Amino acid sequence: MKFAEYKGLDLPGISKAVLQEWKDKEVFQKSVEQREGQPSYVFFEGPPSANGMPGIHHAMARTIKDIFPRYKTMKGFQVKRKAGWDTHGLPIELGVEKALGITKEDIGTKISVEDYNKACRAAVMRYTDVWNDMTDKIGYWVDMENPYITYEPKYMESVWWLLKEIYKKGLIYKGYTIQPYSPKAGTGLSSHELNQPGTYQDVTDTTVTAQFKAIEETLPKGLQSLDAPLYFLAWTTTPWTLPSNTALTVGPKIDYVLVRTFNQYTFEPMHVLLAKSLVGKQFAGKFVAVESKEAIQQYNKEDKKIPYLVLASFKGADLIGVTYEQLMTGVLPCDHPENAFRVIVGDFVTTEDGTGIVHTAPTFGADDALVAKQASPEIPPMLVLDSAGNKVPLVDLQGKFRPEVAGLGGKYVKNEYYPEGEAPERSADVEIAIRLKEENRAFKVEKYVHSYPNCWRTDKPILYYPLDSWFIKMTEVKDKMVSLNQEINWKPKATGEGRFGNWLANANDWNLSRSRYWGIPLPIWRTADGKEEIMIGSVAELKEAMKASVAAGLMSKDIFEDFKVGDYSAENYATIDLHKNIVDQVVLVSSTGEPMHRESDLIDVWFDSGSMPYAQWHYPFENKELIDENKAFPADFIAEGVDQTRGWFYTLHAIATMVFDRPAYKNVVSNGMVLDKDGKKMSKRLGNAIDPFETIAAHGADATRWYMIANANPWDNLKFDTEGIVEVKRKFFGTLYNTYSFFSSYANLDHFDNSAPQIPLADRPEIDRWVLSELNSLIIRVEAAYETYEPTKAARAISDFVQENLSNWYVRLCRRRFWKGEYGPDKIAAYQTLYECLLVVSKLSAPIAPFFMDRLYLDLAGVCDPNVKESVHLAQFPEANSAVIDSDLERKMQLAQQTCSLVLSIRQKEKIKVRQPLQKIMVPVSALVKAIDLKAVASLILSEVNVKELEILADSSDILVKQIKPNFKTLGPKFGPKMKAVATAIQSLTSKDINQMELNGAIELLVDGDKIALELSDVEISSQDIEGWLVASSGALTVALDATISPELKAEGIARELVNRIQNLRKDSGFEVTDKIVIKFLKDPFIDSALLDNLEYIKTETLATEILVETTLNEGLPIEFDEVRSLLFIEKQN
Repeated sequence: MKFAEYKGLDLPGISKAVLQEWKDKEVFQKSVEQREGQPSYVFFEGPPSANGMPGIHHAMARTIKDIFPRYKTMKGFQVKRKAGWDTHGLPIELGVEKALGITKEDIGTKISVEDYNKACRAAVMRYTDVWNDMTDKIGYWVDMENPYITYEPKYMESVWWLLKEIYKKGLIYKGYTIQPYSPKAGTGLSSHELNQPGTYQDVTDTTVTAQFKAIEETLPKGLQSLDAPLYFLAWTTTPWTLPSNTALTVGPKIDYVLVRTFNQYTFEPMHVLLAKSLVGKQFAGKFVAVESKEAIQQYNKEDKKIPYLVLASFKGADLIGVTYEQLMTGVLPCDHPENAFRVIVGDFVTTEDGTGIVHTAPTFGADDALVAKQASPEIPPMLVLDSAGNKVPLVDLQGKFRPEVAGLGGKYVKNEYYPEGEAPERSADVEIAIRLKEENRAFKVEKYVHSYPNCWRTDKPILYYPLDSWFIKMTEVKDKMVSLNQEINWKPKATGEGRFGNWLANANDWNLSRSRYWGIPLPIWRTADGKEEIMIGSVAELKEAMKASVAAGLMSKDIFEDFKVGDYSAENYATIDLHKNIVDQVVLVSSTGEPMHRESDLIDVWFDSGSMPYAQWHYPFENKELIDENKAFPADFIAEGVDQTRGWFYTLHAIATMVFDRPAYKNVVSNGMVLDKDGKKMSKRLGNAIDPFETIAAHGADATRWYMIANANPWDNLKFDTEGIVEVKRKFFGTLYNTYSFFSSYANLDHFDNSAPQIPLADRPEIDRWVLSELNSLIIRVEAAYETYEPTKAARAISDFVQENLSNWYVRLCRRRFWKGEYGPDKIAAYQTLYECLLVVSKLSAPIAPFFMDRLYLDLAGVCDPNVKESVHLAQFPEANSAVIDSDLERKMQLAQQTCSLVLSIRQKEKIKVRQPLQKIMVPVSALVKAIDLKAVASLILSEVNVKELEILADSSDILVKQIKPNFKTLGPKFGPKMKAVATAIQSLTSKDINQMELNGAIELLVDGDKIALELSDVEISSQDIEGWLVASSGALTVALDATISPELKAEGIARELVNRIQNLRKDSGFEVTDKIVIKFLKDPFIDSALLDNLEYIKTETLATEILVETTLNEGLPIEFDEVRSLLFIEKQN
């Protein structure tokens, strides 16, 4: 049986063929089944929503999630991994509303809730085929045949059970609070939704510093009987809330001043009150400070500047209880209006901006509501009675002013809420500002840039709005969540300690309610007066409660009468539906015989996804042992985008903490963003989005995966550039393919099949022992990288080994062993060594590049191993053999490689071809061990760089002059104000200091009396060239190359170039590697010179029996290089 040989590298073709083989042989299923009875490795799939198309960031996420389960399977673990679909919530509902041409308000009128939910159910799986296709093509192994789906009754029942467990602990309550609310989505939002990436955006809004006219008789005596009215100044970035103002809040210890001035719009005289420290800010621009009342009296409205005079100072505490005229009249609070429009005190007031007096609208701000409630008597919120007698704010749930607001009724409070193209030229904020200007109620109106939150799904501004909602008391469990977070291994650690840790430490109560239709209903039934409620935790409980309700005459029948309790078959659960339109029909009976109706809200969709560890198994109704016996919980590994620190990562952790008192996961990789090549966020609008299908089709999944993993750590942002994939294809996969092709072509010629006894390691040449030592060291490094969830380290280590050690060093140095000589022990050792290296590389790389490495493994082991597995992914991960590792040999060879690299870099810089022999290298060393190592590999170095001699110098100080200068890029951030002193100390370092620093990688200096550690990255070290020599350095290693080319060296260089041209012509002419040839040159003096001393060398290298120089040659290949101008002709020897 022969090794497969290919005509070129076709990564997309390989992926397609291997994918079909996986399906035909059911390889994924076997990878799970064959590990039955082995320790389990638990992975949780964060469910995507299938109503949108996958992007390149999904390909990245799926790659990261695929690597570690593949690796752990090869390590002998059983890794079950269910796919999942997130099927509820705003993404689906908003998409359906757009498709149907309706708004939330139309549900229940233009379309029934039942029909709406049917439309959502149909839409939610719209792109499942596309997602499945992308999942297949990127090589992500996850059970797509049996996914968990959040809209299925079994899943929903488990969620109800979790909610009841939390409820039983007293952690769920109902509250009327000011909450973030999305008018365009028609629902409140939780704090973690409000903190999704991109929700806070810089916006330019119209701001107003409003004038609230004080009622004189309530003022302190020092502020009465003034010659002009007195106004409190309060600044707001949301003028639309001014009609709802019912208080002004001051800081009790803040200094406030009375200022005499004129209004800049009406020019009317007035006194204003504001914080002393903010006078300069508020009176900038048109105003000028004056020292006397006379200057005030002399003011004329035609003057360019408006004078202001500071008259007196007060503490905020002196102003408490002062009342003022309502700013915008026409409507009063329905409760205790007599207690409104009063100055109150609040600790949250600052003097960072504004006026130090806060406009307070308790209906639209959580701080406002709290401080109003704490006042004595309480400040009433601006609520009015609607037609049904309900207390409502002046802005409705669509974000429109109610009719009670004169001149603004029916208008949206923000222009962003209008349908596209229908927004008026003047927003509500602008109209309010104009009105206040005209009524002498505006001190200043200006544009202001600030950060404001948008809804994470509609991308429209949110409002803070008073809502009745159900909450989970996260504040009671946050300390436990912080404690349990210490047990989780975060990659990167900073995310767990910083972003996630801080979020937990400052956790607010979780707003569980959603005023929507398509989702999991909150299973709480209440009496009308709210005095009695029941939380349902299962279908069985609901049936029992319905039985009592039927008996009490509140229901005619059990709507789930066909459902059999205890029967967990799919057929039985297909008889029920737990969605809103169904369960809202259920009326339960209280202990006093009163009817109980379900609370109308759904639950936050993030609770759905956070329930998946248990709900995917229908716990605790089925598969109880999976959770209770830790077989499928907690997760050993999860991975999603960094935005999930306030999404899925958070809800997983929160639910596990509350219900199970333990973390939901042990290891988490928090993925960075996938940006375009310029570092910009990808979007269809910008035209910089990458289509994953096009990328995979063009470059193959393996190159795409390898590029994404090797280019940057998963938690760092990736600047995605397809040119990077092309480079990975060429450098890594191209090199590996060429190495395999080299091996297979010669192995087939020699009929190598690895069946001969293994040549003992001690009997193999040093080069074999070295590469096998490096291979086993690589196994250790790669395994450590996978074990610590650092796939980038694994990919880079493998890539370096393949390119630098295997291809560029081992194969190149051993090439003759394969194509020359008899098929004896030396050649067999070479084949066995290269075969082992390629086979191990295929296994080490398989988790990252699953398609190509499977093909490589089968192409190798299929010929040589009678126990070959059906796939590399069913094979065991390589185990390092410590007996093969020779650290001394690795160190010596690394020195040889580094030395060669420096010499070759000089050649490249000076444009001296490697085929041109040079005379001498000098290498200064300061350690005996390095001198010994250099002597051991000297002949290898000389052969590689084509130089005749290597001289080892005991010390470089007399021959090589080194220079050192500060690297300010690192010194600045590291040493700050000490940077200049450190830089001066660096420039005073001696050659001995520099050598010592290069040797140790660091040096300790005394700067201004303090010891500082200086690393190599803090400096730039260079070597001056010696006359006639060229010098290069890397770290502690320096080489000097004699670049003088004698006539003899010149002739030898030409001979080497001729050999290369002849070998290429042999290949292009289709000659076999064993064919003998006759060579003819057209006469050229430089060729004559080269042949004089190098004739036998050329003949040996090219298998030539005769070399002829002709004065005329009518055929042949033109050859031109350096001064050579000739023709080359070859033919087989007869």
